[in-house]
Amino acid sequence: MASAHDSPSFASDIKPLFRPGDREAMEFALDLWSYDDVSQNADAILSRLRDGSMPCDGAWPAGQIEMFQRWVESGTPA
Repeated sequence: MASAHDSPSFASDIKPLFRPGDREAMEFALDLWSYDDVSQNADAILSRLRDGSMPCDGAWPAGQIEMFQRWVESGTPA
């Protein structure tokens, strides 16, 4: 897992944030366990995470949102 100073990676840090139910809820639009889908939609996902509309059963803790943001800002490494 990435520390506060490391760039998070999708495989070890971002994908595990999405639970099976999150993936199922979003299957109509994208696969939250797919690097390609999440990286291509990262800005929209980050916006929804920030406004609390994603995931649908309650907002992520601030630390998880910050990790996703660091991943986006570091170029969405796999």
